[in-house]
Amino acid sequence: MEKERGRSPKRRGKRRVVRRKRSEGGGGKGVLVSGAMLMEVETVLQTQEPVIRPAWTTFSSSVSGIWKGVGAVFSPINAEMEPIEIGSRDEHLYDCYTISHIEAMPSYSGGPTSQIKRKINWVTLNPYGEIPQHIRGSNRTKEEHEGGDAASRKNDIDGSGKKHVLPEFESFDFGRSDVMEEDVMGEEPGLVFFEDGSYSRGPVDIPVGEDDDSKYYLSPTFKFEQCLVKGCHKRLRIVHTIEFSNGGSSIQIMRVAVYEEQWVSPANLPDPSDLEFDLKPFSQRKRTRPSELTGSWKVFEVSSTPVFGEEIDQMAMEQNDSTPYVYLCTETLKKRSLPGNPVYFGEEEMLDMQDVTMLWLPGGVTAMLM
Repeated sequence: MEKERGRSPKRRGKRRVVRRKRSEGGGGKGVLVSGAMLMEVETVLQTQEPVIRPAWTTFSSSVSGIWKGVGAVFSPINAEMEPIEIGSRDEHLYDCYTISHIEAMPSYSGGPTSQIKRKINWVTLNPYGEIPQHIRGSNRTKEEHEGGDAASRKNDIDGSGKKHVLPEFESFDFGRSDVMEEDVMGEEPGLVFFEDGSYSRGPVDIPVGEDDDSKYYLSPTFKFEQCLVKGCHKRLRIVHTIEFSNGGSSIQIMRVAVYEEQWVSPANLPDPSDLEFDLKPFSQRKRTRPSELTGSWKVFEVSSTPVFGEEIDQMAMEQNDSTPYVYLCTETLKKRSLPGNPVYFGEEEMLDMQDVTMLWLPGGVTAMLM
């Protein structure tokens, strides 16, 4: 199932050629970036038709609860895993565990709709980086992968031959952990939501003006967050951090953060500790291969598109304090073809960034940068 939320981070700028060296723990040969996959509609199974705009209370109920998760950060240039934090011994840490407490609260302004309060606690771990076998695995054939599944355990061996065992989620006391993020979400401009708890969130008004040398130190950054629910109790969140400099004429994606989370209990009930948590850290997962996504796919698609123009009643928009959206659904049979210009990074190589739009990440995740 695919959901199009009508919003995706854009990047533009001059043609860039990047020279890079393999980092100590983040990755190496086999980390893949490429151009976009070719996609064509083979058959329209259901023509596009409108669907009812989801109720805010339904969305609030779907997104609320206690969520346990894992997370990692990747370079938008070469898809290599990057350190997510510096540890107490000045070591790079590449994975994190998170626990999110999300609940609907009465509006602070006394409005008719509730607001969603989110608090995320986290702990960081893994000074070893990504498992080399899983990075190189993106180069292998399907038959080679089937013979190497034993390497996809949490206890694995790095390139030096040493076995590293990462701590389990339950070994940490999240009651004493750091707060990664705390915010409030309402029916705000820039938020597009669906009834199952999926959403897209980001700023609408971005300051763009003339380049002012006196303000060379001002490079505002913004976060664009997309969340896709998978099977009701699991979801994937991707957060792009984007920098706007030179009056908005230069746009650069700074990093791509990926989180996979599992719903464990309602927000008003204690966390049931006996519930099994089966999400592996991203460093322990195999890289996604282009061949895994090629072929024909049956796609049920729900899209949300903002409506602008003179036909919109300006007074109504001001009263609702939100942009009107049209929700549509369709079902098609789509064919995905291999992307052009796949790049596997070696020890030190030159890379033309002009056509790089897809990052092939661990755990079945791909990110498209346009």
